[in-house]
Amino acid sequence: MSAAEKTNLLNLDRAAMQEFFVGIGEKPFRATQVIQWIHQYGVDDFEAMTNLGKELRARLREAAEIRVPEIIQDQIAADGTRKWLLRLDDGNAIETVFIPEEERGTLCVSSQVGCTLNCSFCSTGHQGFNRSLAVAEIIAQLLVANRALGRDPRGDRIITNVVLMGMGEPLLNFDNVLPAMRLMLDDYAYGLSRRRVTLSTAGVVPMLERLREECPVSLAVSLHAPNDALRDQLVPLNKKYPIRELLEACRRYCADSPRSRVTFEYVMLEGVNDSIEHAHELARILGDVPSKVNLIPFNPFPQTQYRRSSKPAIDRFRDVLVAAGLTTITRKTRGDDIDAACGQLAGRVQDRTRRRERLALRTGRA
Repeated sequence: MSAAEKTNLLNLDRAAMQEFFVGIGEKPFRATQVIQWIHQYGVDDFEAMTNLGKELRARLREAAEIRVPEIIQDQIAADGTRKWLLRLDDGNAIETVFIPEEERGTLCVSSQVGCTLNCSFCSTGHQGFNRSLAVAEIIAQLLVANRALGRDPRGDRIITNVVLMGMGEPLLNFDNVLPAMRLMLDDYAYGLSRRRVTLSTAGVVPMLERLREECPVSLAVSLHAPNDALRDQLVPLNKKYPIRELLEACRRYCADSPRSRVTFEYVMLEGVNDSIEHAHELARILGDVPSKVNLIPFNPFPQTQYRRSSKPAIDRFRDVLVAAGLTTITRKTRGDDIDAACGQLAGRVQDRTRRRERLALRTGRA
């Protein structure tokens, strides 16, 4: 069987892996064994899977493979943030970021090559869009990071949290993101709890209902504006799913779990969305939504029109929200010296949208 015909086992969550083994005449329990070898022990050689019989190992070599993207760049920032550039089979490349902290380690995972949404303050959006990632390409980011960080499956976790906040809009790739998240949660794979896996969306409202029903992980919403007129400019998706519809979907998302809260992300742009009036408006619209707010200092990138709000402006904004009873934190900028901070991920996108070309013409930098 040619390599193109082989099944990449990284594409299979437990249910799909069971179907695969039944399809080759094996018992479903083999799925659990192989998932554990791949995702807990990082093994990609079937011969090393010692609790599988010799005949089965030979059959797997014939029918399957465990193929991960190649690391083509590995950078470490002054603050310890680490970023990998991973080459995909089609020549595109995506970025994955690990953020170490005292009590946890967070991996920021990409879900698409580029992004369709074109949010005006985001470097990824300016790269254009090529395609959505396969399950294997999403979950492989966690596998690659675990290997690079030297994770011991019998020891303490290095990666304690995963956030789908990298390149792309996860809810526009839901059919591949869902199996990848199920592997993150599977006790025989990565064994993370639902509260330690966070999906970040710009607000694809219909898919929020599917997420709530099928895999209700922690939810983060990229809000960035307190009213539709401003959000239409910053997050064009708002024209399709305005703030009122989005917040109603967020209330429904939390309805079945009284302790859950939506994290609203709000990038601070000088003179754009950072006034005291904006803060009061934001406090009003979030007043009855179980929520917390992350204020994100804007991280610049080439050809951007925006500047970061000053620290006093961010502090004043935060104080208004706190006084209104909203849990609010200002996110510390991490990894900006290697372009690994929020909104800076770009990868290498073979842009099918010609967005970069149009941007360069508008800014006179063609």
